[in-house]
Amino acid sequence: MTANRRFLSILTLGAVVLSLAAVCRGPEYDEGYTAFVTGREARPDWPRTPFRVAEMRAAFLPAPTPAAILEMLRQTDVHPPLYFWLAWGWRRCFGPDLRVTRMLSVLLSLGALALVGATARVTGLPPGLPMLLTLGCYGFVGSGVVARGFALAQCLSVAGLLLALLARRKDRPALALASGASLGAASFTNYLAGFPAAAALLWSLSRRPRGLLQSAAMFGGLAPFLASDFYVFVAQRGSRIGQFEPFAWARLPAAFGRAIGGALLGGLPLYIGGVYRVTATGLLALLLGTMLAMPVLRWRRVEPHDARDLWGMAALAAPLGLVAMGWAAGSMPVEIRYLTFALPPFALMLAAALREVAVARVLCRAVLAAQALSVAGLIVRPETMQPEGTAALAAVRAAGPNGLVLLPRGNDGVGLVAAFATAAPNGLRIALLEPGTAIAVLRRAALSGGRVVVVLLAVDRDSRSVSGAIRAATAAECRHPAGPSGAELLIVSPGLTCFSHL
Repeated sequence: MTANRRFLSILTLGAVVLSLAAVCRGPEYDEGYTAFVTGREARPDWPRTPFRVAEMRAAFLPAPTPAAILEMLRQTDVHPPLYFWLAWGWRRCFGPDLRVTRMLSVLLSLGALALVGATARVTGLPPGLPMLLTLGCYGFVGSGVVARGFALAQCLSVAGLLLALLARRKDRPALALASGASLGAASFTNYLAGFPAAAALLWSLSRRPRGLLQSAAMFGGLAPFLASDFYVFVAQRGSRIGQFEPFAWARLPAAFGRAIGGALLGGLPLYIGGVYRVTATGLLALLLGTMLAMPVLRWRRVEPHDARDLWGMAALAAPLGLVAMGWAAGSMPVEIRYLTFALPPFALMLAAALREVAVARVLCRAVLAAQALSVAGLIVRPETMQPEGTAALAAVRAAGPNGLVLLPRGNDGVGLVAAFATAAPNGLRIALLEPGTAIAVLRRAALSGGRVVVVLLAVDRDSRSVSGAIRAATAAECRHPAGPSGAELLIVSPGLTCFSHL
């Protein structure tokens, strides 16, 4: 098979994998923010009394102007606006359905995958292995199909790194300017993309004697976006307080071990039981250690050296940046999705490190096999998905045609409610529960005489508070699992005593 046909074959495989993930995975908490920020109201004021899911649908329709989106983000969110502007245009053209919106992310992730192959070609690497290693990363596929800005930021970031390499090799300040603009646009999509941008700028400075000119041109491309980032971030800096656990140096190694392992090799042990789980965990830990060690052990032999240095700095920038950010903010923002920008440069560096290694063929097969299983699990296994979608389907079955579903409102009535409503049918009756009043609302609903189903979720601060209070006040025999994700249903039927004290 020729190089071009292999390149196109992997892109086709990528299109299939990413599309399946976009269609099959349940709705996610953060996707509600995309729908509402590009919709009519960033924080809808839901009724205090029971209402039908159909009454919520209007909140999902795209309505505001780009200027209104920017202002809503500055007032209510923690992200820059570039992706939301693009998603607003996409949703206006193709409709508000979540899976349709996700297809924008699929196209952008395919663009990032193609740019990984192009980068490999520019540096003399066969493009097949780095493309497959990138596509096999659980973090690349998982964050690359959701209706959020990760795919756009990833595409722009990989493009910026490629342009930085071309600028150095061709000695073209115009390409360095374009690199800075692409990396800056990535940061204007997701602030965390600023970490590889900073790495690229430092890498550019390392060249003598032309490094200063190249870096100045790169910074010229970055500067307008950095100023825009600052304008948006200053208004947002107090948002989402308490989103993460408090910062602790002692917990960092374990947190990064889980996040890096999940980003590269997925969550196979989540859905393997018994002794097989222990075995799978051990084998995956060994494989992960080997993957991380290969670029370090073969560092001096990784060619070309200029690309190696850029990839290494870009791959390290994400975890080091998260540590610095977490220490400064006093929190632990260590999650798989936040490492996504390290994955393409690491895949390129790993592929380069495995060239002319005796065990490369065996190791590559083992890595790609583990990645294929993890991505398959990401597509079909509910253990890898957030709980709102499966909880909604279970609640519909439990409530029946005339029942009432009580749902925690969550921190702000957006993420949890939107994900649940996306998976629920229009006719379902729901009421929202808030801390402090949840028990009183449940008591009134239970005394009404119909079947009441309470969805017990713990996905943010307020939902944990509501669910904990209701669990403490009800009998365990009335609570039932709602899928494998930890959500529960409290089912209260007429004549059934479920309350230990109310």
